[in-house]
Amino acid sequence: MYVTTIGIDLAKTIFQVHGVTEDGGVAFNRSLRRHQVLPFLAKLDPCLIGMEACSTSHHWAREISKLGHHVRLMPPAYVKPYVKRGKTDAADAEAICEAVTRPTMRFVSIKSPDQQALLSQHRARQLLIGQRTQLSNMIRGLLGEFGYVVRKGLNHIRDFAEGLQAGNGPALPSAAQTVILSLCQQLLLLHARIKDLEAEIFAASRTDKRVKLLETIPGIGPVTASAIVATVGSPHQFRSGREFAAWLGLTPLNRSSGGKERLGRISKMGDRYLRALLVAGMTSRVRAARARPDRVDPWLVSLLERKPIRLATVAMANKAARIIWAVLTRGEPYRAPVTA
Repeated sequence: MYVTTIGIDLAKTIFQVHGVTEDGGVAFNRSLRRHQVLPFLAKLDPCLIGMEACSTSHHWAREISKLGHHVRLMPPAYVKPYVKRGKTDAADAEAICEAVTRPTMRFVSIKSPDQQALLSQHRARQLLIGQRTQLSNMIRGLLGEFGYVVRKGLNHIRDFAEGLQAGNGPALPSAAQTVILSLCQQLLLLHARIKDLEAEIFAASRTDKRVKLLETIPGIGPVTASAIVATVGSPHQFRSGREFAAWLGLTPLNRSSGGKERLGRISKMGDRYLRALLVAGMTSRVRAARARPDRVDPWLVSLLERKPIRLATVAMANKAARIIWAVLTRGEPYRAPVTA
């Protein structure tokens, strides 16, 4: 009995493996504990193994690949249509086993430990920024109860926190003063940790040629560039810039039917973090264009004249994604178009 394809439903402790033979017959569909997975697969001849791209999947893909197997990762959303019956581990493993053999399936590149290490810094930064925003909103809300308003913007709330810590805050009841001071101290600690993480990201990406190439694109800074390099890996997995933009969820949904083409909002199906970084970078370009239109691309000025700001920002992010793909694929820095 020669097993040709295996589907593995990953979990924390109990894994489900479904294997089929070259004639399509079921060889096994069984549960394995975490420590049993690698010894079980080591006894089998090299074969195709499919898994969903989820938590721990890249680690297992690397470990299983060392045994000589060909491992492919798939987005969970693309595996779901192959589930034939109710939601069970056995059914999921069978669906993964079938999905991995489909010729039109989209696969996810296996990330290296270095890529995941850099991404862990980005994820930690993203978490701390969210916590900092929550703290800022809490401080503003509490101060509002006493008629004190802090101006919008991170710099203003940080200046207030530093002033309160130095004893220059507003007159508040003792209990409120203690609570708000504690929140301000936590806010400043979070801000310092975010800056430390950003410095670590800059240091890690300073020697990466791909990051330097991406930084030549307007609106792409070192944080965005390093996140793209760590997440994407090889740009050659995408056939075109449009496919890369679609992978990021920046292309419109197509709802065409009966020969009539209808394009809706962007799909938002890709990496949310990368998409947010790109949109934030393009937002800064919009602000620059509105302040100094003579210093930016005429295409951008024309776009802002025709479209609402938010729509223009997303359109710019879509265009930036295509430029990113071209820069990474060709290995050349971005060159601004020559205007007449």
